[in-house]
Amino acid sequence: MPSPMEKAGILVEALPYIKKFYGKTVVIKYGGHAMINCELKKAVLTDAVLMKYVGMHPVIVHGGGPEITGMLKKVGKESSFVGGLRVTDAETMEIAQMVLVGKVNKDIVGMINSIGGNAVGLSGKDGNLLVAEKKMGKVRTRDGAEELVDIGHVGEVRQVNPGIVNTVIREGYIPVVAPVAEGEAGESYNVNADSAAGVLAVALRADKLIILTDVEGILADRNDKNSLLSTITLEEVPGLIDRGIIDGGMIPKVECCVAALRGGVSTTHILDGRVPHSVLLEVFTDRGVGTMVVK
Repeated sequence: MPSPMEKAGILVEALPYIKKFYGKTVVIKYGGHAMINCELKKAVLTDAVLMKYVGMHPVIVHGGGPEITGMLKKVGKESSFVGGLRVTDAETMEIAQMVLVGKVNKDIVGMINSIGGNAVGLSGKDGNLLVAEKKMGKVRTRDGAEELVDIGHVGEVRQVNPGIVNTVIREGYIPVVAPVAEGEAGESYNVNADSAAGVLAVALRADKLIILTDVEGILADRNDKNSLLSTITLEEVPGLIDRGIIDGGMIPKVECCVAALRGGVSTTHILDGRVPHSVLLEVFTDRGVGTMVVK
């Protein structure tokens, strides 16, 4: 246990950051192991509640892929993916919406409220928050050419109407957003949670976008956990991708950060959600954790 003086030192260290981010909006993409492990889940949501009480405006955008897969298995339906995107027919979309909006979202809201915060659950359909259009999947043919394929009700956000989120924030609540969007003709779309968090951060003019993952951040050498790149710039991203340092599932997360920065978000962070209170460590301490992507 820290001594009283050590505790005082931690509070003093946090003071300039509390002052700096007072009144600022921080969008947190919540997913991965931190949504499955109960202790980590409580740690992340406690971080959000603390941020709210010191005058910041956290906005949570959550995923729910494992929960959707689990529910599909229960009804005897197999999951299939194209380029990392879930193939979503009409039945899968109905189940995904039920899981994301009806279960995962409400579980998060309930835990925030039980911790001592006040949260309101939303989906991208509420107040036309997220308006999307069909997103095609990409596959490689045998000759190496890229081909587009229809993967169903998978959407790409084309318009954000943040009024309802701003209203929830103004009334003193923490918005919790499920990444389900509506098309112009009223059809439903499943949207990648990273992408939804990125475009929402831009629309809210957020100061920070934080993406929680199941890795330490971006490693210069994936076999060496001590090779963490604590900061990278927009200009460095293409070279890091070409060299394979940023690859696989990390590419869309970094691209999301890049788009957010170009849209006006001040800083973006890729954090290890397996570390308890990683959000607080990043926001309120000198050392921070994970990788920060900056302009």
